[in-house]
Amino acid sequence: MKKLLLLLMSGLMMMILTACGQTESSASTQTGNKTLVAYFSATGNTKHLAETIAQVLNADLFEIKPAQPYTTADLNWHDKSSRTTIEMNDDKSRPAIAEKVENFSQYDKVVIAYPIWWSQAPRIVDTFVESYDFSGKTVTAVCTSGGSELGSSAKYLQSLTSKSANWLEGRRFNSFATANEINDWLKSINFK
Repeated sequence: MKKLLLLLMSGLMMMILTACGQTESSASTQTGNKTLVAYFSATGNTKHLAETIAQVLNADLFEIKPAQPYTTADLNWHDKSSRTTIEMNDDKSRPAIAEKVENFSQYDKVVIAYPIWWSQAPRIVDTFVESYDFSGKTVTAVCTSGGSELGSSAKYLQSLTSKSANWLEGRRFNSFATANEINDWLKSINFK
C-alpha cells in the first residue's frame, strides 16, 4: 500500500512539475521577442524568399500590397512613362499601401524584404517604412534581384527611420535561398 501511495504521489509530482514547466514556457513565448517579416513582391520572387525567412524565424508575415495593384505595363522598366519608372525617378513618390500592420508596436524585430528597382527599394517600401515607428526595434533588409546587389538601399531605408532603430547588415538573396542559407546569415548578424 505504501508503495502504491508513493508511486501515486511521484506521478502527481511529475504532473505538477510538467505543468509548471509548460506554463513558464508559454509565458516566455508570449512576452518574448516577436518578429515580423514585411515584404513587397511584384512578381512573386521576393514573396518566396520572405516566406522562407518567416518560417526560419517563426515570424509573422505581412505583404506590403499597393492600394492600386501594379499591372504588367506598370512594371515595364524599359518604358520611361511606366508607373514604376515615374515612381522611381521621384524621390518623394510614396505609393499608397492597401493595408496596415495591426499592432506594429508588438514587434521587437523586423525584416523588410523587397526587389531591387533602379538600384533601390521600390518607393512603396519607403511608404511602409515611413508609416511606422521603428524606435528600439532591430531591423534588417533583404532583397532579391536579377543581378544587382543590396547596394545603398538598406542605408536609405534606415535614414527614414528613428535613430534609435538598430539596423543590422542586410543582404541580397536568390529568391529560392534555402532555409539553411538564411539561418546561417541571420546567426552571422546576430539577428537570431
